[in-house]
Amino acid sequence: MSALKNSPFGKRLRGFHNEAGDDDGAPRRTRPRILALNTPSLDSRPTTATTSSTATPAMTTTTMASDSTGPDSPLDSRPTNYGDRFVPTRDTGDMRTSYHLMDDSGPCTPSKRIIPSESDALKEQANAIFTSILHTEVTPPSPNRPPSPSRPPPASIPPSTPTRRRIFHYTSPSSGPPTPTRPYSMSPVRASSRQLLESPRRQPRAVCKTPYRVLDAPDLADDFYLNLVDWSTTNILGVGLGACVYLWTAHNAAVAKLCDLSNVGDTVSSVAWVQKGTILAVGTLSGRLHIYDAPSLSLIRSYNPAHSQRIGALSWNAHVLSSGSRDRMVHHRDVREAGNRPFRRCAGHKQEVCGLRWSTGSGNTAGAMLASGGNDNKVCIWDLRGARRSSARSISASEDSGDAPLWKFHEHTAAVKALAWDPHVSGVLASGGGTQDKHIRFWNTYNGTMLNQLDTGSQVCNLIWSLTSHELVSTHGFSSTTAQNQICIWRYPSLSMVAALTGHTHRVLYLAMSPEGETIVTGAGDETLRFWNAFPRKENGERKESQLDWARLIR
Repeated sequence: MSALKNSPFGKRLRGFHNEAGDDDGAPRRTRPRILALNTPSLDSRPTTATTSSTATPAMTTTTMASDSTGPDSPLDSRPTNYGDRFVPTRDTGDMRTSYHLMDDSGPCTPSKRIIPSESDALKEQANAIFTSILHTEVTPPSPNRPPSPSRPPPASIPPSTPTRRRIFHYTSPSSGPPTPTRPYSMSPVRASSRQLLESPRRQPRAVCKTPYRVLDAPDLADDFYLNLVDWSTTNILGVGLGACVYLWTAHNAAVAKLCDLSNVGDTVSSVAWVQKGTILAVGTLSGRLHIYDAPSLSLIRSYNPAHSQRIGALSWNAHVLSSGSRDRMVHHRDVREAGNRPFRRCAGHKQEVCGLRWSTGSGNTAGAMLASGGNDNKVCIWDLRGARRSSARSISASEDSGDAPLWKFHEHTAAVKALAWDPHVSGVLASGGGTQDKHIRFWNTYNGTMLNQLDTGSQVCNLIWSLTSHELVSTHGFSSTTAQNQICIWRYPSLSMVAALTGHTHRVLYLAMSPEGETIVTGAGDETLRFWNAFPRKENGERKESQLDWARLIR
């Protein structure tokens, strides 16, 4: 044995036992090492092993990797022990986030809507159905539990002899087909969801998203407060380009120059056709107002000056021409009179009047209410039925400047240029706010209440109602999203988007509609005019009266 102890094998064996023992020579028990779970998303500090103070330095998780040691290493066979704390990954835990049910701006409601970069009505409809079914399947409503059955009181049954019945009873099948019973459904969704999927859906109207004609419009001003494009009932488009006004005839694409104000050093700031006829009103930056006859290209009358500052908005009501100016006034003139003084003045805004629109009447009846929008973020409704007077009477400025508006709406937070009266329902007005507002609001001018509002996420430059369907067109400029310079078509009163048309590279500041109501033309600071087929054709070539407006059906 002594030879074995002194042999090299014995010395190596004693050295191995000394290393495995403690200081007192007793064998040391190996403690299991507890390694922290390396999750960089929860803790960026390096993980260390928890061992005794006299143990060797702990190994990290990289030392425990199987690729750092050979297949015969004893570290591979050693069991890996983890702590009792389990931190789950929360990336896929939120059902609403996983299925895109919630975005950064919150759920979309009819009162808050952001214009998407590309509108697709089919996709929006499919997303709405999917969201509804997902909510029904994931969080179904609690079923109405029936009341607990009550046990009837025991009744005293007299004793009787039981009748003999057959255990097996065979009957012939009935003449009618048996009613199939389906205790189990092969569909993976509930009956309510299956009914929603199988229900017929309204197909969205197809709208061509490219203009069918593009015209160059050099010197078309990129100014939010001007109104330089209008389409007459005789199918002639009037456009103000710099100091000139041009007429474009739609049926033969002929172009004619109506006037040129460069010889007097003036610039066109607004144009407006009379409701029925060939008379065109032209406002200028210097405050002059000119009336032209389009077929003869001749000047009928001039008001010098009509306002002390530029005229940015014009609107006709039969033979009455209303003009809004930067001098904060709205003037009303009878173009049949030769006098220069207006028969009525309205002072309801504290800044420039940039929007003006008369309510259109039914048939030959003229509208009775005027809407004005200003740079002071206000919308005023004027009832001028009390302004009826004989043509020979002249009202002085001291008499006609103290009128107050019928209603004054303060909800907008930016300049209001876009105004449009609903031709299908009397007394409904749509107004659009500028960059700081981005809202389209709908008003009931009979009782002065707001019916609804729509957050478009973009500057609203113009509004116009369709004559063939209950839809609204809005043109946009600056936006808080990636979608800018769009033309959007909305269905009223659901305020769902029908289509979004893109093509302009600048703010779409000008908008007009053809007399048949199928085509719209838009103008922008990119000096182009684009024509779009936005609305369906009229039925039988005539416009049908809306059944919603009972007042117009009364004779």
